[in-house]
Amino acid sequence: MPIADEVFTHIPFFHGNYPMIYVAFMTFVLIVSSVTMVLAVDAGHQMKQKKVAAYMFVTIIFGIIFVGSQAWEWNTFINGSYGAVKGANNKILQFVEKTDDGAYHQIALADFVTNERTDVRTQHVKENGLWFEKEPTQPTYSIAQVQEAFKNRPDLLIRSERLNPETKQKIVLSREESIAKLATATKVVEGANLIENEYGNPIFADFFFFITGFHGFHVFSGIVFNIIIFFNIVLGTYEKRGHYEMVEKVGLYWHFVDLVWVFVFTFFYLV
Repeated sequence: MPIADEVFTHIPFFHGNYPMIYVAFMTFVLIVSSVTMVLAVDAGHQMKQKKVAAYMFVTIIFGIIFVGSQAWEWNTFINGSYGAVKGANNKILQFVEKTDDGAYHQIALADFVTNERTDVRTQHVKENGLWFEKEPTQPTYSIAQVQEAFKNRPDLLIRSERLNPETKQKIVLSREESIAKLATATKVVEGANLIENEYGNPIFADFFFFITGFHGFHVFSGIVFNIIIFFNIVLGTYEKRGHYEMVEKVGLYWHFVDLVWVFVFTFFYLV
């Protein structure tokens, strides 16, 4: 299975490798939003309309930041970072180079595949003619391109999906094993979807989309509820009723989705 520290390494507007930093930021934002929700409920008990409205507004902003961050994370995950190839056994093969400290650093296809593609053709789409069948978007590079570029870079090696049980790191093949394994490659994989995943096993992508998408939908629903409650607060609806019970009810829902994310973050990202 993919290692989370090697997958979730991006921060918007910054280039570099920052493992889990942005996911931690998202978690922090959601936890703080629970605090502002508690303050809104407390202000409601004291019948302080302006404070309730202010804390609810801040909670909504934090919720929007979280959902927007999750959308950005999805986009980054789908588009991919490095690219890989699929072997004959449908296992993902990644490319690495050895650094000065002896560690292996993953390298993107774009960093070493510089030769021209020789099999360029028109993508199969319905508009090209009735004899064409629709097909997925063609990868940027062909297998032949990758194989030739790899042979021209003797410092590169291939990293398999298998983990070393002692180091908990993916196994890096020798140069001879890498060349032999690359010769069996069947397809270039860029990004991740429900069928293919450049980071490793596609089941990881399936779980990622299902778990984070299901939770994100509930957060989005909570934002909608909060906005409705916010406008009722501003209009003085609850002042007229003499209580802010609806704020407390929507607060319970918001705490629930926050708590679920803590479990998602712990057992999906960290474990």
